[in-house]
Amino acid sequence: QVQLVESGGGLVQAGGSLRLSCAASDVTSSAYAMGWFRQAPGKEREFVAAISGSGGGSTVYSDSVKGRFTISRDNAKNTMDLQMNSLKPEDTAVYYCARRRYSLFYSARPHDFDYWGQGTQVTVSS
Repeated sequence: QVQLVESGGGLVQAGGSLRLSCAASDVTSSAYAMGWFRQAPGKEREFVAAISGSGGGSTVYSDSVKGRFTISRDNAKNTMDLQMNSLKPEDTAVYYCARRRYSLFYSARPHDFDYWGQGTQVTVSS
């Protein structure tokens, strides 16, 4: 069973930056697409960003974070990061990393992802 562990969340003022990391337990994760999603209280889980697998490195972002967030991965370390700049109060949420089981193609749909981390809280104060 693949395990994903997020880290890097916390409290930051609006306009500040945070960097989230996701560590995968298996060495095969580099072959498959991974992504970040978030869920605010009372809201559905929403797509943030995704990156393709097998060294392709293609990325996609939600309109709400495009230009402010950057997703990246280090296949040698089996990690994926999310650099978040110019944070806004509306970015406050629990952030989850996720991995597709067999596909290297990125997706923005939560149900395309099979493995999920436990989440890390990001709080942006105004």
